[in-house]
Amino acid sequence: AISACEKGGRWKKGLQLFGTMSRCNVEANPITFNATISACVKGCEWEKVLQLVRVMAQSAMEHDTITCGAAISGCEKGSKWEKASQVFSEMATHNMEYNTVTCNAVISACEKD
Repeated sequence: AISACEKGGRWKKGLQLFGTMSRCNVEANPITFNATISACVKGCEWEKVLQLVRVMAQSAMEHDTITCGAAISGCEKGSKWEKASQVFSEMATHNMEYNTVTCNAVISACEKD
């Protein structure tokens, strides 16, 4: 359902559904986090993207290249090259492999400065 919200450009609804999950004692997983992060990226909500990544990390949930790529894209859309670069650097700290998406997103973010 959250992915459908993302595809339909309804990031607020996707975020609302994500919040409803915890109130209904439905445990979030990397897939639901990534879907919510992607919905917020589409809505150009870079602050919410980074907040979700922090929540994910605080819950000791492994974030992956998909999570980081979406976070970098969110920062890029918000013209926050410093944040995008920080997420990119943290990937190395967590022994994550870079891919074409993450590399292009961080380059694009830096280009918009």
